[in-house]
Amino acid sequence: MTQPTGSLQLNAADLQARSLNLLNQPNTGTDSVLMVRDANYWMQEASNTAIPLMLFDKFWHQGEVCILFADSNLGKSILAVQIADAITRGTGYAPFTVEAPAQPVVYCDFELTDKQFEARYSNEYTNHYQFNQNFLRGKINSDIELPNGFNDFDEYLIHDLERCVVATNAKVLIIDNLTYLRNETEQAAGALPLMKELKNLKNKYDLSILVLAHTPKRDLTQPITRNDLQGSKMLMNFCDSAFTIGESNADNSLRYLKQIKQRNTEQVYGDSNICLCRISKPDNFLHYEFVAFGEEWQQLTRKKADKDEDLRIKALDLKAQGYSLRDIGKELSINHQKVDRLLKV
Repeated sequence: MTQPTGSLQLNAADLQARSLNLLNQPNTGTDSVLMVRDANYWMQEASNTAIPLMLFDKFWHQGEVCILFADSNLGKSILAVQIADAITRGTGYAPFTVEAPAQPVVYCDFELTDKQFEARYSNEYTNHYQFNQNFLRGKINSDIELPNGFNDFDEYLIHDLERCVVATNAKVLIIDNLTYLRNETEQAAGALPLMKELKNLKNKYDLSILVLAHTPKRDLTQPITRNDLQGSKMLMNFCDSAFTIGESNADNSLRYLKQIKQRNTEQVYGDSNICLCRISKPDNFLHYEFVAFGEEWQQLTRKKADKDEDLRIKALDLKAQGYSLRDIGKELSINHQKVDRLLKV
């Protein structure tokens, strides 16, 4: 068969020579789009870089783009401020370890007004909590006009995030929350460019980024998974780690933390070892207080069939004790017609 005119013609010797040349080139980062080296070379390169330290225990490590997601009003911002405060001090809140030394954190607060923030970290607007000076809070300037050269607000905001990182020399960035950066994060078209931009910032300035995000309506009888994050497929593909906050059905005052994705560690806080916490404010600092470790299934809303089976068993026991339908209904706080239906199942 003759080779089509103008096509690339390489014999085996040419291919081998070209491969050897590629492997022997210095690692300049500009010699090729695809940098190919033998595995031992990359192992040696990796050995010369620092081991990523924990910023929030096993949930978030240095050099990661991490997503914290949960339903509304479960305290994502409360936990994020607590994490930022711990990083600026270099000390975690037991049992959550901070390995990294104390350092600046830029906390982009797109949720709370100044007064709302003050209320959370004071005693009725007096006796303010003293944050470390390395805790840098940013908010949106609503009076700013879009400068020339920018196509939209999203592009300008990403630009300003970069400017802020350079000006403060901070290596930790917390964004509260994702929907302010991009309104279409539930769609792949909006999520993919956003995650690429955050990844680029991370790689360019060696950042650790925590992004807060929402969950859409979910089945409260089922464990939380990566599919419960808005725009889950694209966002999960491009983040390095992710964890979530769930609400306990067994005790509405409790929240639980669960690892969803991890690359720098094993899964420690999975569905069989969630972290049960309570939001507490004993003085002037609203925060998550650790209560115990537990299992997720114990915190989930029970299905109606399971609840009815429990009632049926109790109704059968009371009937065996000689209770009437109406008396059983009073004991179980249901009407006697439902008691009759349960006993006939």
